Order: sequence, then C-alpha cells, then structure tokens
Amino acid sequence: MKKIDIIHDKIYFNKKEAAKRLKYWKFKDEKVVFTNGCFDLVHRGHIEYLAKAADIGTKLIVGLNSDASVKNLKGESRPINDEDSRAELLAAFSFIDMVIIFDEETPLELIQYISPKYLVKGSDYKVEEIVGYDHVKRNGGDIITMNFLSGYSSTNIIKKIKAYD
Repeated sequence: MKKIDIIHDKIYFNKKEAAKRLKYWKFKDEKVVFTNGCFDLVHRGHIEYLAKAADIGTKLIVGLNSDASVKNLKGESRPINDEDSRAELLAAFSFIDMVIIFDEETPLELIQYISPKYLVKGSDYKVEEIVGYDHVKRNGGDIITMNFLSGYSSTNIIKKIKAYD
C-alpha cells in the first residue's frame, strides 16, 4: 500500500463510515482516546498535545470540525485551510489512527457514537463542562485535561501573518 493510501485510509467523512474499524478496535479491546478541534493551522502546540493524547491509550481518534462548523465557531474568515487539507495533514501523523470530520458545533454525537475510554481536552476547560463528560463517565471512561504549550495558537499565527501585509 502506498503511503498516501495509508493516510487516506485514516480519514472518515462521518461516524458511520468509521463503524467497521471502531467495532474491530472494541473487539480487540483497544483503549480509544478521543479529542477534537479545528486544527486550522497546525503548529507545535497541536503536535505536542496530540502526541501526548496518543500516549494515553492505544488508538487516537481526532474529531475534526468541518469547514461549516469552523466558520460557525471562528467566523467568516475561517477556516484558512479546507477540511480535506486539515484532515490529510492530521492523518499523516503516525500517532493519529483516525480522523472523523463532523458538522455539528460540538462533537457530542460523535463522542456518544464512539464511547471512547479517554476523552482529552485542553486544561482551559473545566472537566465537568467538557462536551461528552457525562457520556464518557457513565460508560466507565475517563476525562483528561492537558496543558497547552504556551505561546502557540492558530489565531496568533494568523494575526502575525496579517501584520506582514
């Protein structure tokens, strides 16, 4: 299999497309970790966050906000990169096992569908306020927050680029 095919094989455009692989992972008792975000301009902070999230379990799933979802959350000028490009970039990381694009404002439906063992978000969230907290806890999973690498954000990168205009 070609390397690009391996990358593309990790990308799903909805949760139902991923069902067969998810069932297999559950059968194999994989410890599924789930996190989500826009990942518009991937930077060092994202890489460290995602790599640390992957270390928590045996499979890392990234829920990726669709273009429409990013626009609703971040405004008309976003995303900078389209969902296909963002998904392919994330799937290229060896420590990411699956990328699922979702249209909703939050990944709640996706979390309920996947029922991950671990739900990971940044420490800027209070654990009990993290979308999917109730579902994951009710199903025996854990919610983990991680500190962000200081000084890195897509918004700040965009501001820096605009300052060069």
